[in-house]
Amino acid sequence: MEAMIERCAGLDVHQETVVACVLFGPLEKKPKTSIETFSTTTTGLLALSDWLATLQVSDVVMESTGVYWKPIWNILEGSFHLVLANARHVKNVPGRKTDVKDAEWLAKLLRCGLIESNFVPPEDIRDLRDLTRYRKKLIHHRTSEQNRIHKILQDANIKLTSVLSDIFGVSGRRILEAILNGEKIETDGLRKMVDWRTKASITDIASAINGRIRRHHRDMLRYHWEHMGYLEETIEELEKQIDQLLSPYRKEVELLDGIPGVNKAAAATFIAEMGVDMSVFKSAKHLASWAGVSPGNYESAGKKKTSKTTQGNKALKTMAVECVLATSRQNNRIASHRKRITKRQGKMKGRIASAHLLLTITYNILKTGEPYHELGSNYLEEKQNNKELKMIEYLKKKGYTIAPSEQQTA
Repeated sequence: MEAMIERCAGLDVHQETVVACVLFGPLEKKPKTSIETFSTTTTGLLALSDWLATLQVSDVVMESTGVYWKPIWNILEGSFHLVLANARHVKNVPGRKTDVKDAEWLAKLLRCGLIESNFVPPEDIRDLRDLTRYRKKLIHHRTSEQNRIHKILQDANIKLTSVLSDIFGVSGRRILEAILNGEKIETDGLRKMVDWRTKASITDIASAINGRIRRHHRDMLRYHWEHMGYLEETIEELEKQIDQLLSPYRKEVELLDGIPGVNKAAAATFIAEMGVDMSVFKSAKHLASWAGVSPGNYESAGKKKTSKTTQGNKALKTMAVECVLATSRQNNRIASHRKRITKRQGKMKGRIASAHLLLTITYNILKTGEPYHELGSNYLEEKQNNKELKMIEYLKKKGYTIAPSEQQTA
């Protein structure tokens, strides 16, 4: 293998220690080797950084081992050109599995330029990613608490969900608070609680809340209610922090918000997961593959075994599919694309294929900085018709006479 880097290092990362192997020397000769082991404490990582600087190392590679690579990345970032390798892509030869051998193998691959770095966004984007992912977790927890409240109400013979479409709306919350406080709800008081936009009648609501609630039910409802309130307050604080971190990217948020099915929360997730610099991805296809919405490629002996989608960024993939489903009742290119694929290949493939299209649109918008332009739901049909018209014009220029066939005239 031809060497390309004169001074490079490979790091075998563990929870408590990191083994570093440095290869240095002329490219045309066999490199010299220096191996040391350091602690993963801040003091040990600073010693590692000083040791690498003393040997004049320019490039450093490490595997993406859980979260253990992050402390090392934080210390070495800015001082060296760091490469984060996919562990599946840099497996060593079987029978040579030691910490020293792993570090040396990584250094050899890096020296020959055989390792392609994984995408690691800048620090502010990483902070935004933590907040958006945590917001999603809290929303799931809030939904779980709401489902538990549904369960307790049914057990207490309170059929509030049968008369209100959302018991956590304005009217539902007022009634639930009165139930929690043990208040006796009369017709006049109920009329003040119910919002004027509620479709259900006061009589139906009064009949629905006439249940058999016990103290145990009130205690359980209070636990879930207080926890749900805490989660909602935390989500509001997260929204404010996310909004602050998005302030340098207002232009990109507005551009992404113009895509059908994408709102500001989805735009924040897109920016948090893939950043705004599309030069880190070779093409839109690479971005789609990285997100896990591209078909797999497994072929042997001329036969294609499977086309199962590859593993990718779950948060980005999930949000892209959610945005696609949000266009179900719309009339645009993305909605028509999903319906067309669904008819031929089913719901799941239709969603993933449209998510691929959505990420392709996102990639091009962030790369060019131009707003989304709707091509219409019949975009492909018009494209095919234009292609046929161009072919007819071409044949006429060549001297051919074009006339409709008898079947078309009939």
